[in-house]
Amino acid sequence: MKMSPVRRTVAIVLIAVFSQMSLADNASATKIIAGVLVNLNHFPSDDEKVALQAVSSDETAGRGFQLIATAVANIQHTATTADKDIMTRIIASDRATARARELAEIVLGLSHAPSDEAKAALQAML
Repeated sequence: MKMSPVRRTVAIVLIAVFSQMSLADNASATKIIAGVLVNLNHFPSDDEKVALQAVSSDETAGRGFQLIATAVANIQHTATTADKDIMTRIIASDRATARARELAEIVLGLSHAPSDEAKAALQAML
């Protein structure tokens, strides 16, 4: 699979971040997830999946962000049925942060690639 120069750069940056440190907070998780989603085209690359797996397994990331990262890693044109259910629960949760709810809404509405509106929201998260 060929990667565009932008996607390749994002993937390299994400891997570098994870090789040096674990996530310190939800802001870091947000940037990683948004960085993958903003350039998503049908599914994440192998390198992006590695970065998302790091978020999913990092205990310092909030549970919602861990679940969102897993859902993004599982995307094949759209989120899986199970992941859509999880995104719906995150959106409805009083305990989820506004940023987690926003990311969950983007994942829930994703079809092949983020909409222009979703891309603008994701760019603002980076």
